[in-house]
Amino acid sequence: EQAFERSMTATLMQHLAEPRRFIQAVVGPRQVGKTTAVHQVLAGTSEAALYASADQPTLRADGWLEAQWEAARLQAKSSEAKSAILVLDEIQKLPEWSEIVKRLWDEDTRRSVPLKVVILGSAPLLISRGLTESLAGRFELVYFPHWSFEEMRSAFGFSLRDYLYFGGYPGAATLVGDPKRWTRYILDSLVETTISRDVLLLSRVEKPALMRRLLDLACSYSGHVLSYTKMLGQLQDAGNTTTLAHYLDLLSAAGMVRGLQKYAGDKARQRGSSPKLQVYNTALMSAHAGLDPAEAYGDRRWWGHLVESAVGSHLANSAASGDIELFYWRERNQEVDFIARAGKRLVAIEVKSGVAAADHSGLATFARTFKADRTLLVGSDSLTVEEFLSKPVSHWIE
Repeated sequence: EQAFERSMTATLMQHLAEPRRFIQAVVGPRQVGKTTAVHQVLAGTSEAALYASADQPTLRADGWLEAQWEAARLQAKSSEAKSAILVLDEIQKLPEWSEIVKRLWDEDTRRSVPLKVVILGSAPLLISRGLTESLAGRFELVYFPHWSFEEMRSAFGFSLRDYLYFGGYPGAATLVGDPKRWTRYILDSLVETTISRDVLLLSRVEKPALMRRLLDLACSYSGHVLSYTKMLGQLQDAGNTTTLAHYLDLLSAAGMVRGLQKYAGDKARQRGSSPKLQVYNTALMSAHAGLDPAEAYGDRRWWGHLVESAVGSHLANSAASGDIELFYWRERNQEVDFIARAGKRLVAIEVKSGVAAADHSGLATFARTFKADRTLLVGSDSLTVEEFLSKPVSHWIE
């Protein structure tokens, strides 16, 4: 990971090479390389730079953020380039961080202080609240999604089969030779850490155990359409559907699982539909399934759902980056796995995964009903799963 540079790294580098305009807000799930990318950018710039992390509780005393900012100001004034970059990592852990950043940024704007600022956070929803509530008009978002198949292949030599099972967590790539150890790392170091340190800090969660069971359910049923009422029945909980929908939104904000809404051409009808569960990273499915790679590959039905979820995660990460909107479609006995919308362009995507008999008539019906610009059958002879995952979603939308 240290030697591999993602495309977002180049984007961030380009933004910081420009004159001071906006705060660069780098957000995304845990362990996708946000901090690594920032260090790569700093290593490649001639500007003075100061990196500070709020991850250590002993460093978060009153005035800590102001002290880091003032130190960076001094570097900007004393450097030959007469500018500097301040990086604030794990900023969401600071109370009232957005109000402080707003005040200091506005002071520098009035005084024409050439200090460029980058803020990083592991919990997108928490950091975005501060951005949208206090820093409106002052920031530019750089979203780091989960690693794609092409990135895992380039950095770690993953085959398609490797990627389908082990997913796109770069930190776990060295453990794939020991599946049991890999599973414990995913569940303990990534899943539990994300829930305990990110999700439970995002909002008030009255039933943490229900949220954990919901995550387990979503990982087990990725690719399935389930009503919230059916979910509650599966979870054996007396909660309400509003709470469950809220918890699913929190898990989505943390980059773990999300619920796709049914495409209806009518936003009100879309909001009222049963969600289709979708993981952002197939590693979550494999780790929760309890199947080693050979057992998983031998279970053709489960593997078929994994293939469909890999296509879905590729699309879902593009949606999280703001490139597309993502839905599913179902009407009576016809359905389409994924509907991607980008501006006025509408693309219907069906996955030929071997889960069920090959009936893909839903593609034609959807295209005719909603005048889709393009239909794709992923897994067919004309478009393999490997080819689809090897290219960015924008390639297939355009």
